[in-house]
Amino acid sequence: MNSLTGKTALVTGASRGIGRATALALANAGAQVLVHYSSAEQEAERVVAEIRAAGGNARKIAANLRDADGPHALAKQVRAVVGERLDILIANAGISKAATIEETSVADFDDLFAVNVRAPYFLVQQLLPVLHKDSSVILLSSLAARAAVGTLPAYAATKGAVDTLVKHFAAALGERGIRVNAVAPGVVETDMSSFAKTDAGRELTLGMQALKRVAQPDDIAGAAVFLASDAARWITGETLHVDGGSKL
Repeated sequence: MNSLTGKTALVTGASRGIGRATALALANAGAQVLVHYSSAEQEAERVVAEIRAAGGNARKIAANLRDADGPHALAKQVRAVVGERLDILIANAGISKAATIEETSVADFDDLFAVNVRAPYFLVQQLLPVLHKDSSVILLSSLAARAAVGTLPAYAATKGAVDTLVKHFAAALGERGIRVNAVAPGVVETDMSSFAKTDAGRELTLGMQALKRVAQPDDIAGAAVFLASDAARWITGETLHVDGGSKL
């Protein structure tokens, strides 16, 4: 049911962390994967090489999603590669910044919304011509969208916006047979989450989770593959909480 053989997927922010794990998992399920990166070209090349070494099909593709025209530039490149059909879009690329209300600058706020909200919005818009019946769009939300964790008010607002977009996109695109969902991780041990690598961070994380370990990127990638697959064919407009039972 989770086979993605013959399907083509784009994963944004796929050079590291959850994006990297998701690209590898999609390829392992049989998909051809476009590995998007912004500046980490060598890391993206290593992801591509790992997929190819395992017998899969992948290529890297670059675009700066902070730029207003970044999603448009990325979509243009993707359409040149896939032609008329993109089966899976995983808008994983995101940035985070821990800051109090007082410490948050306008520039930081704008950067967060540019990458975490504006970019996936316009990437979906620009890729609509190649999305089709049975295509799956997956956005990245967060535990921070539903619970106060850490000092992340501006970041959390972007993820709340993602949860809202999922419902509106799913309602608008359902008649075309396009499913739209989100995956909402909790604390995951990645380069972006240095908090999870400290003793204090681990203690706090385990204290708020039902499952007593810190999540790894692979834990989130499996949920994304499920939502992309035919096993989730009757699921749309949902945010799937993949957080080890955090803040129950």
